[in-house]
Amino acid sequence: MEAIIEETISEEAPRVLPDKSGVAFCITSGKTSADCVVSIRALEDWFWLPRGADTARVLTTFSDGYGRIRAVAERRVRASSGQHVYLKTDDFRSRG
Repeated sequence: MEAIIEETISEEAPRVLPDKSGVAFCITSGKTSADCVVSIRALEDWFWLPRGADTARVLTTFSDGYGRIRAVAERRVRASSGQHVYLKTDDFRSRG
């Protein structure tokens, strides 16, 4: 997964990775920006993405859940001071 995350991700639009393992996107918060990937499994488990969905459905589901996805990604960036974030199912579990 590191190789996937390390490639430059366009800030223009999220995209499904070539191996269909996740959606790549970039966030900018203040002076910090990070390349991020949310796994397809996380979208299936937490955002009602049907298993085996086509690219259009994956991107629609990502867009519908973007507020929460971005919030989790921002927390991960702040916690790790990293520029690359890979979000998995466990990252969306409530902590508390």
